[in-house]
Amino acid sequence: MSAAQIKAPMANELSDRLDWLNVSGVRLEALKGRVVALAFWHAGSTTCANLLDDLQLLQRKHADGLTVVGIHCPKFDAERERDVVISSLARLGIRIPVAADPDFIAWQHYGVRGWPCTVLIDTHGRVRQQFAGDLRHAELDAAVEALLHEGGEDDSRVFGTLQLASRLEARQPLSFPSGLAVTDAHVYVADSGHHRILECTHEGRVLRQFGSGTPGLLDGGSADAGFLFPCGLSLHREALYVADRGNHALRRIRLLSGDVETVLGNGRPGPAAADGDLDADVALNAPGDVTAINDRLFIAMTGANQVWEYDLTQRRLRVLAGSGNAGIDDGVGSYARFAEPAGLVQVQQTLYVVDAASSALRSVHAGDGAVQTLLGRGLFEFGNEDGARAVALLQQPLALALEPGSPRLWIADAYNNAIRSLRLGGGDVQTQALDYRLHRPAALASRKGVLWIANSDAHELLALQIDSGNVRRIAVGE
Repeated sequence: MSAAQIKAPMANELSDRLDWLNVSGVRLEALKGRVVALAFWHAGSTTCANLLDDLQLLQRKHADGLTVVGIHCPKFDAERERDVVISSLARLGIRIPVAADPDFIAWQHYGVRGWPCTVLIDTHGRVRQQFAGDLRHAELDAAVEALLHEGGEDDSRVFGTLQLASRLEARQPLSFPSGLAVTDAHVYVADSGHHRILECTHEGRVLRQFGSGTPGLLDGGSADAGFLFPCGLSLHREALYVADRGNHALRRIRLLSGDVETVLGNGRPGPAAADGDLDADVALNAPGDVTAINDRLFIAMTGANQVWEYDLTQRRLRVLAGSGNAGIDDGVGSYARFAEPAGLVQVQQTLYVVDAASSALRSVHAGDGAVQTLLGRGLFEFGNEDGARAVALLQQPLALALEPGSPRLWIADAYNNAIRSLRLGGGDVQTQALDYRLHRPAALASRKGVLWIANSDAHELLALQIDSGNVRRIAVGE
């Protein structure tokens, strides 16, 4: 027996106070003989989603000896609600057993210090390693293989496959819509859970579908192409640009032909990029939104905590702002810090950005990358307060829209299930009164007096008549 084995403490059994969401329960004692990976995560985090993707890949690779178990510990108040976490399992495509731990019981037992975190338990039920953060696929793979080999050598390993946890969402015409773009005749919807983009009339009749609906990174005709959890959309010069979040890619749909092509990205996430010009083959990390103007694309690189710029004419890619470290610091270029920027809108030379992880609204100068915080106080400062910028609070905002002809920003305040507004130039934050219940609004688009809302966790598209306040549900594909 090695020194590491001798010193390793026995894993604490999972508390009976955990709330199992998609299985009847898990006991670590019953899993002896297998390597167990406990994944501590929260539903609103892109880095947590990256980790869960990696762990599910590893579980498929090592299906005869690895069990991955998710422990959800909430960061935001909204994540203490059971239904919010259950929706996130379907939205993120999670098929491992997951328990809600709102009181941080397992978190404390295992000495976890932040999200995401992976605790590896060997075939004897001993805690062997802890990995903080995401983008550690190779290290996790090597560690799991070593523990499985060790279990085989000392005859403690038990071979056998485990059944995946069941999906908790029934199939619907839309599934977690997460991106919108609108013209006078059409509305384009990123049907994220169905891995496709829809072109619809304003009444919801589907005219065209881009993407087969089978998840993957595949270019080609509209019926053959593959997307993976696409979200932000932007129209520019007969093309629709797509932030293909799950594929860590920027895609382009040629609207005349319907053909889909990859502009940037290779299907795997990469670390935050260094300041300055980037190679075109650099890895993206969970792009959340894209906006285009004058042949320049601006990308909210959610997983990298940065805003990137891509010049379509010169094919020049650079980091516009953000060091890559999560935070809410102002400054120029890499001296600023973002925390999972999720939504963008441009007003002349100013980009407005919502930071999901810091519940903040930021501005970025499109020329020099100077960043200023308009709303928001810190990574753990959130709430539901209207009023002056100094006192107003949001809770995980995901999207923005500018009202044409008016200097008013609309904010999809996802975890407050609300639409908020801010008049630029000194106005207060206000909550839009609605006679319709919202469930994690995740995308917005504004055109000719109508605010289009992707009511994501309700799997529907809404149209708000701004003058009257009337809300109309658009029956997409029904």
